[in-house]
Amino acid sequence: MSDELPKLPDAPVKKKGGLLKKLLIPLVVLVVLGGAGGWWMMRGNASAEPAEPPLESRGLLAFEPFLVNLADSGGNRFLKINVQLVLGNAEEAKHIEEKSVVLMHLRSAILELLTVQQADTLVTAEGKKALKEAIKTRVTPDLPHQKVIDVLFSEFVVQF
Repeated sequence: MSDELPKLPDAPVKKKGGLLKKLLIPLVVLVVLGGAGGWWMMRGNASAEPAEPPLESRGLLAFEPFLVNLADSGGNRFLKINVQLVLGNAEEAKHIEEKSVVLMHLRSAILELLTVQQADTLVTAEGKKALKEAIKTRVTPDLPHQKVIDVLFSEFVVQF
């Protein structure tokens, strides 16, 4: 007889957290995928610019010609300019034309902006582009329900 005891099979080792891992891993994957999908959807919506209205539905708000002295030293230079604002809606442009207080407030804002310009800047393409942007920025607060799409010049004369 041998003094050795018969070897018994090893008892199965219980894994700790087995059920927890089975539930936690799919939950983490689901949260990560949901977050990534939400980010992708929000990014797609945020980057999409609202479509501008077609040209034929836009409105044109025209002003009488401006004739202003420029801010050059000597005070002997002037600017004669015709300005039109392109708005997103033709009906709203017509409505603004009928409201003389709003129209004159817009005209005054543009006039104030024009009188601080200098001839050397205005005669360049960059100067004209900057003036258009400045006019858009200046009149936008007075048109809270309208977007100024563009500023057009139909006459632009700088006297030297």
